[in-house]
Amino acid sequence: MIDPRLFRDEAALAAARDALARRGADPARDALLTDLAGLAERRRRAIAEGDALKSQANAVSRAVGERKRAGQDAADLLAEAGALSSRAAAAQAAAAAADDAFLGRLLEVPNLPAADVPAGDASHNEVVRTWGDPLPAEGRRPHWELAERLGLLDLERAPKLAGSGFPLYTGMGARLERALITYLLDLQAREHGYVEISPPFLVNRATMTGTGQLPKFEDDLYRVSDDLFLIPTAEVPVTNLHRDEVLEAAVLPRRYVAYTPCWRREAGAHGADTRGILRVHQFDKVELVWFTRPDASLAAHEELTRHAEVALQRLGLAYRVVRIAAGDMGFANHRQYDLEAWAPGVGKWLEVSSCSTYADFQARRMNIRWRSAKGAKPELVHTLNGSALGLARTFIAVLETYQQPDGSIRVPDVLVPLLGTPRLGPPGD
Repeated sequence: MIDPRLFRDEAALAAARDALARRGADPARDALLTDLAGLAERRRRAIAEGDALKSQANAVSRAVGERKRAGQDAADLLAEAGALSSRAAAAQAAAAAADDAFLGRLLEVPNLPAADVPAGDASHNEVVRTWGDPLPAEGRRPHWELAERLGLLDLERAPKLAGSGFPLYTGMGARLERALITYLLDLQAREHGYVEISPPFLVNRATMTGTGQLPKFEDDLYRVSDDLFLIPTAEVPVTNLHRDEVLEAAVLPRRYVAYTPCWRREAGAHGADTRGILRVHQFDKVELVWFTRPDASLAAHEELTRHAEVALQRLGLAYRVVRIAAGDMGFANHRQYDLEAWAPGVGKWLEVSSCSTYADFQARRMNIRWRSAKGAKPELVHTLNGSALGLARTFIAVLETYQQPDGSIRVPDVLVPLLGTPRLGPPGD
């Protein structure tokens, strides 16, 4: 969440309003900020009133003592002190209630965009660099035709198992998916020094709140019994690893890589891109997560993004890096790049990675801090994450990029040792 101290100063709050306005006009958000400013003022007034009443009660209590020492009756002062104490307690309760309401509503405010993030909606996204030559779409088959012919996906039987949006990989398709996961994990763990994590796929409400999925996006999540949620990304459990911890400077940056399946209700809900596995409710993903010092956050974002790019380059997939505008960024994001791979069979750039820095937005929710030196006051860390990569669309890009005139698929060189074959042909071929 954003810094509550912004609501203590009119100039700071005005600057925050201006920053959030770069995400686009939102009357509900403006009203929320006004409500929060009111709650913050109510809390300040209640605290001030409570402190004044406690001071008065203490003064009256001292007067009671003086009267008793002088052998005088102090019944009236005792009654007055009791009344003041009751009023002070009521003011403290009002301050606590305002504080609880303030912090609850503050969770609904999105992160402030970084200064270099373009203002506006998706039309203001900027392509900052490209790699590889996009193949022409003409004469290329879409992945669903290729996968059906080669027995890589069973799009006909999958819906009877769980409904639409839940893919069923079969035969060499399942092996290709597994090979991609293994390759991507090994690349980041062995070459880039990430610590591999195998986290739970179900997490509790506090964990979802820590990374920003709750309370705003509960309807987009799959909730099961015991108030647990299926994770929408490995970012959620992995970023919460250090919740309520203080990390020493010597261990920063901490970098983790994790594979998980991911579940999201909203995927495919917009009526577009529903053929094949372009938009699905369940997909595999390899995720990178960083914890770093604030002064190293910007450089870390660039490095994390490069690590995701290396995966695409080794797979030989043409891609572009897009700087995401404020109005198109995720709720918790401070700065964001998307990596889009070219899929010639559908003739589209497909997002296969989103690399983001959150500044201290998530760390404040999770109370993750670091200490610059022994005895130094702990400060909030910065958190970052990025997909390296999202598998469903990477699978699509591989099939559509490496399809051959005879309908077979040439296997990318880096995957041949894992698959044990340089070519995917029809079953029995």
